Amino acid sequence: MPKSRRAGWMLFVICVAFALPPSSAAARGGWTPTGSMATARYYHTATLLNDGHVLVAGGYDDSMGYLTSSELYDHGSASWSPTGSLDTARRVFTATLLPDGRVLAAGGFGVGSVSLASAELYEPVTGTWADTGSMAVGRGSHSATLLADGRVLVAGGFDGTGYTSSAEIYDAASGTWSPTGSMNHGREHETATLLQDGRVLVAGGFDGGHRLASAELYDPAAGTWSWTGRMLQARSRGTATLLPDGRVLLAGGYDGKTYLRTAELYDPATGTWSSTGSLAAPRYLDTATLLPDGRVVAAGGFNSHGALASVEIYRPALGTWTSGGSLVTARFVHTATLLPDGQILIAGGMGASGVLASAELGT
Repeated sequence: MPKSRRAGWMLFVICVAFALPPSSAAARGGWTPTGSMATARYYHTATLLNDGHVLVAGGYDDSMGYLTSSELYDHGSASWSPTGSLDTARRVFTATLLPDGRVLAAGGFGVGSVSLASAELYEPVTGTWADTGSMAVGRGSHSATLLADGRVLVAGGFDGTGYTSSAEIYDAASGTWSPTGSMNHGREHETATLLQDGRVLVAGGFDGGHRLASAELYDPAAGTWSWTGRMLQARSRGTATLLPDGRVLLAGGYDGKTYLRTAELYDPATGTWSSTGSLAAPRYLDTATLLPDGRVVAAGGFNSHGALASVEIYRPALGTWTSGGSLVTARFVHTATLLPDGQILIAGGMGASGVLASAELGT
């Protein structure tokens, strides 16, 4: 990552420390504290394992730097326990649950803000990480999508010199990566969504000069990308959620000047976007979680007022958002994981006190 980008991020963090409002110590609106992680972290990953535990890995802490540590959340006891550490400290990487239950951690930024090509696998049975094949291109702030056939598509990101359009496929059986067709436009912080027909929709992002409204479709059978309809609003770091009816909800983000409250829907049948109800609060660096009943929960985030505790729920049938209460702690760059019982686990991120180790549950 160039020095100018690192300096900009540090200035952003310093400003946040003065801008964030204090958080409540009591549960609000159905959200309650649960056990805290041993290590405060943001830009980490959270993955629901097949046994119901949640694996949190890597990230960054302002006092400890880039992290290798990993932790497991046990919903039954509402507690965290240490597990094996990553071989390579990394943040803004991707973690993908493979069909065999292992977790693939790929890329990200490492010590010195180096764009990483390395990848490693977490084995839940032994609680350990082991290196696997490296990507051809080091990248962070990229996307990773589990394809219908069990392979993993990694696309875009920042490769250390620019915003790459390259894409690669990971084969868990061989532990190797192979190149596939490149996107039509280089981008980072894009969204990537597996559609019901097996294609992958990549939308928006940042190319170093502009936030993007363009969107592309990846065809796994052909290994190629094609343009699809442009979004109504250029944005990066919006959230994308596949709805039960096959449409994709894209909400919030940042357009380079303004934190966004707008939301839009992508229809794969027509390849077009249409507007839907807007969020009550602009939000960026938040999370979006699909509930079993088809609603979508947007939690936390950041806007011109600082970190957000507010939560909103989208109802596809009405195309509207309603209040979902408030998080116990305002936070952004956190993770959200849907648990088997339908509750949402929110963990880590940045808050009024700095980097957070706290976690909470929402129903």
